[in-house]
Amino acid sequence: MTGPDVVTLGETMVSLRTGTPLRLGGALSMTMAGAESNVAIGLARFGHTVRWCGRVGADEVGAFILRTLRAESVAVDTVVVDTTRPTGLMLAERRVGDVSRVSYYRAGSAGSALAAMEAAASVADAPRLLHVTGITPALSPSAADAVAVAVRAARDAGALVSVDVNYRSKLWTPEQARPVLSSLVRTTDIVIASEDELGLVAPAGEVLAAADLGEAGVSHLVVTRGARGATVWHDGTSHHAPAVPVAVRDTIGAGDAFTAGYLSGVLDGLYPAGALHRGTVTAAFAVAAVGDWEGLPTRSELALLDSEAGSTLR
Repeated sequence: MTGPDVVTLGETMVSLRTGTPLRLGGALSMTMAGAESNVAIGLARFGHTVRWCGRVGADEVGAFILRTLRAESVAVDTVVVDTTRPTGLMLAERRVGDVSRVSYYRAGSAGSALAAMEAAASVADAPRLLHVTGITPALSPSAADAVAVAVRAARDAGALVSVDVNYRSKLWTPEQARPVLSSLVRTTDIVIASEDELGLVAPAGEVLAAADLGEAGVSHLVVTRGARGATVWHDGTSHHAPAVPVAVRDTIGAGDAFTAGYLSGVLDGLYPAGALHRGTVTAAFAVAAVGDWEGLPTRSELALLDSEAGSTLR
């Protein structure tokens, strides 16, 4: 049986957003959010076949999440609908300009109960690439086991493995995260980390970190720098791509968009510099729209940012 291009696993929550402080009340809009499902949607819009593995509650918002992922051509055939736990919740409020604040309600959620058996089923028909994040191991011991099982099975099948460090301070401390994430990245081919996160998984200093992870078998170390773009270290050399200038409306989900673009480039056989450029372009689409994933481009739209400002394409 031929597997999908990509499998990713983790927790997806229902997301309620407001443009005003939550404490003042007012209107909320409902969508969904999750680092791994954001990446899954981004890759599916580029035409890759993608499966998302996780758990949702047997509730209306869980049904909404599955319906949305199916509508975005993401396979959910290994998802478990948990009858004993609720779907997790994320609240996002706009505070200052393009600065948002996020609150999570995920303790005891269906997504946090992700188990090794489900992870194994998701990669039983080996994908070309497995993508995980450092969020999932922080959710629960069973979720951490699920990540380890999926990574081991994918590597045994010859698939590429990528990890976005994605440290979440509300889930665990740096002291708790460091040994887990440091071990995880050394079982993967592609590591994506922000400048701040790099020290959690490698020695201080980017050059030393790239050398250390390279010796461990990591072939792509991607360091994201927000508005200053991103750098990839590959075969001992580095390539940098500046951020694509756009009017920023919402930065939530920008890192996941970048990851989707970069991994799409890898799957398409682009050199690291080309994959890096696709990542920065994809991130630009994300920040130019409100939402974690709604603004992600299709493959045919990638060239739109080359158009003159104010253009109308007819």
